[in-house]
Amino acid sequence: MTSLRVSADGRALVWTGNGENLRVEAWGPDSVRVRAAMQRDITDEPDLSALLPLDTVDAGATGSSAAASDADGATTVMAAQTGDVRAEVHAGQDGEAVGTLRNGAIVVQARESAPWIAAGYQDFRCRLSFTKADGTPLLKETDFGGSLNLHARHYEAIEGGPHAITASFLSPADEHLYGMGEYQQSIMDLKGSTFELADRNSQASVPFVVSSAGYGFLWNNPAVGRATFAANRTEWVARSSRQLDYWVTAGDTPAQIERNYACATGHAPIMPDWALGFWQCKLRYWNQDQVLEVARRFKKEDIPVSVLVIDFFHWPHMGDFRFEKEFWPDPKKMCDELHELGIRVMVSVWPQIALDSENYAQMRQKGLLVRSESGLDIGMMFEGPSQFYDTTNPEARAYVWEKCRQNYADLGVDAFWLDEAEPEYGVADFSHYRYHAGPALSCANVYPREYNRGFYEGQEQIGRSGQIVNLTRCAWAGSQRYGALVWSGDVGSTFADLRHQITIAVHMGMAGIPWFTTDMGGFHDGRVDEDGFRELFIRWAQFETFLPVMRNHGDRSARQPDGGLKEKITAADGSRRLPSGAPNEPWSMGPAVEKVLRKFIDIRESMRPYLRELFDQAHTDGQPLVRGLFYEFPDDARTADIADEFLFGPDLLVAPVTQAGAGAREVYLPGGQSTTWTDLRDGAVYRGGSVVSLAAPIDTLPVLARQGRDHGLAGRL
Repeated sequence: MTSLRVSADGRALVWTGNGENLRVEAWGPDSVRVRAAMQRDITDEPDLSALLPLDTVDAGATGSSAAASDADGATTVMAAQTGDVRAEVHAGQDGEAVGTLRNGAIVVQARESAPWIAAGYQDFRCRLSFTKADGTPLLKETDFGGSLNLHARHYEAIEGGPHAITASFLSPADEHLYGMGEYQQSIMDLKGSTFELADRNSQASVPFVVSSAGYGFLWNNPAVGRATFAANRTEWVARSSRQLDYWVTAGDTPAQIERNYACATGHAPIMPDWALGFWQCKLRYWNQDQVLEVARRFKKEDIPVSVLVIDFFHWPHMGDFRFEKEFWPDPKKMCDELHELGIRVMVSVWPQIALDSENYAQMRQKGLLVRSESGLDIGMMFEGPSQFYDTTNPEARAYVWEKCRQNYADLGVDAFWLDEAEPEYGVADFSHYRYHAGPALSCANVYPREYNRGFYEGQEQIGRSGQIVNLTRCAWAGSQRYGALVWSGDVGSTFADLRHQITIAVHMGMAGIPWFTTDMGGFHDGRVDEDGFRELFIRWAQFETFLPVMRNHGDRSARQPDGGLKEKITAADGSRRLPSGAPNEPWSMGPAVEKVLRKFIDIRESMRPYLRELFDQAHTDGQPLVRGLFYEFPDDARTADIADEFLFGPDLLVAPVTQAGAGAREVYLPGGQSTTWTDLRDGAVYRGGSVVSLAAPIDTLPVLARQGRDHGLAGRL
């Protein structure tokens, strides 16, 4: 007798065999969720899932089961209808059960079999395949391969623990793939690539991928692992997990797929108007007077600035979560003056709790810290030994937010920079740590999302809804719903790094994270007194003008008369404090750089209406701001792997200059002859489907408007 059946609520197919429990369930528009577990019941595990609860996603109403007969004579064992969802199980002609789940544009077929294997017994199996409603194949689990005796869902035992799980699929050989978050490379089409599913400084694993074949796939599992998109199979691996969990959606366009994904995992909030302009930061403003001096100069020079950012080690010890009084004697007065100047204040927060912190003993006693499985209980040694607080623990999130509310928000700080969000262990041995949610191997990738969650929910509680922006160095699926503005981490100051940021911006948007930025000019040791870095900085600033947030930051160096590279700082008692990098303001690199940066800050200001439009699309419809050319032109085959230009929203094509010394570049213009592109610098009009060579002197870059929709930028570039 078949063990494949329709669930009692009529929205799922359920199967049991060989100790494995499988549930395939309608979960959001045109989408299904697949869960399976070995020798255990399937659970919701909401804190380890990227998906919103089913009642929030609104997958349909409860139906009822009934017996029926098909027109072709096959017996329908069970069938149920719940709105657009229909689930049924047939007895196939070969006697094996076949189940079908239809949810709008997606159809899943589950085929049960019981082959005899060489061990001498029957091996009960259930293989899944996914198609569009019109029968177009999307992907399917690999088959057992006859004598190969393979399992598409493979569970490898871990001594004393759960399983290492591998899910294997066959997908269209000619598909193109986009998403997966942030990986430092210049590859646009991810087909043929492999990815570590783990977070590092400048790597954010967001395991959602969109296929040109018409589907989106979310690996709904925060375990450390691997994803491989090979020619012969796609494999997703979790090194340690209690159950298999993934989500598949179908759509005719990337926009439809992103819309479904936002419905299932959450929409980005409203981006506040104050965040749309230019952000100023450096490593690091080391006291209150320096911050105010910089702010006053911005106003004196009449340079628009929206946000001033106060970087790390403004505190006595990591984990104190407060200003050090010697250097910041009156933070409230400072914030008040900045607000009078029309500037918002953001402060850096790190999740490390130093052993010397005033909060360490209490947090350790309460179990609010990540814990080492053996040996010294230390996560990092930067500026002294520390351990990270456990963001998967609700009590730890509440404790840290309360400190930050009292010592920052109540004093006028407007926003938080959640640095070290991976978290950045001194040694990335994920088997060495344990969280409230479980071993790090099984849940580490959820850490940055829960970090953002604590600060988002805390700010909601004090009435800041609609005003929350968390600048963060890492993300996981669902982070977008907690106001996560992800930046690409501590990248190098080279043209190669600049090229990487273009593809990263596209892939972050495709992974459902629409808010993205970078360190303008790169982070590591750009020399402000060298012509090569000044050229790079200008080209990076031009690129960043067309990102969701335009933000200047970096660890700047300069040759100084005493031979030093950075400002040396000591406290009143003579003890050392972290040094401050070279100046990093618009006027810091000479009048030529300042002139170009002023120009692009003004361009940014002029784009506010268009930015508002794009951010609202992200909020209401899940659409990315930065888009690969393929996004708006999926039928143009040449757009599939173009990695050095992008669309900012639907209308502006941006072609950054990413080669040192270049004064021109070639630009591909997508679309057919009916599509026109207008160069916003000289008004020249070109037809789609062509490659043009465009001048790009140091004070400009090619930006072209689709169908003449220039959004007020004509002549400004």
